[in-house]
Amino acid sequence: MKKNGIKIILILLFSVFVNLNIGAQNNDTIVNNQEDSDLLNDLSDKSEVKLLPDKFLFTQKILWGQRGLMRNFKAFKLTPENRTKELKIRAYFFKAHQTLGMLTSAAMIAQGIVGTQLYNGKENLRDLHEGIATGVNILYFTTASLALFAPPKIVPEHKGYSSIKIHRALAIIHFSSMIATNVLSFYIEDNPDLRPWHRAAAFTAFGSFLAAEIIIKF
Repeated sequence: MKKNGIKIILILLFSVFVNLNIGAQNNDTIVNNQEDSDLLNDLSDKSEVKLLPDKFLFTQKILWGQRGLMRNFKAFKLTPENRTKELKIRAYFFKAHQTLGMLTSAAMIAQGIVGTQLYNGKENLRDLHEGIATGVNILYFTTASLALFAPPKIVPEHKGYSSIKIHRALAIIHFSSMIATNVLSFYIEDNPDLRPWHRAAAFTAFGSFLAAEIIIKF
């Protein structure tokens, strides 16, 4: 039990560390390409203007960085014309991100209802609970991937308060909570005492995820 607890703590600390680094990046994670498009329209005689921001997610750099994997394809060479295409791809990614986010919330609600009944002794719901959990994970991590691997924007984020900063902070919480929920689920069968922690992590994930969806509307 002690060793399992240490493993859980280490995994959670690693998750928080990674997410804090993601959250610290100076890059929007919503659809807001108008400023980028306006800038690209003026690039024909201003070659000194940067096509990539100074800071963006390392997951985005893997695909869209100066030497990212997508730069190996002619259609995605780093040019003003191709960056215009990338902004359209970015917009598509985030529309899908928002749509899947709503579906994820609905699946989380269903999981919460079934999970509560399971905790109250209705063992016949265990298979349903596990099936919904699989669906929630697929939806959640697909939704997250669409934001993490979208092409970066160009215009840096404005200083001061913004809903996207709160959205990003909440993302750190619900991502870490989702990792915690999944990790704890592996230990519950042999360690029933972990059930309250599993439940708390799951509800934290749902609450922060729903709040992130709401705040981005303002």
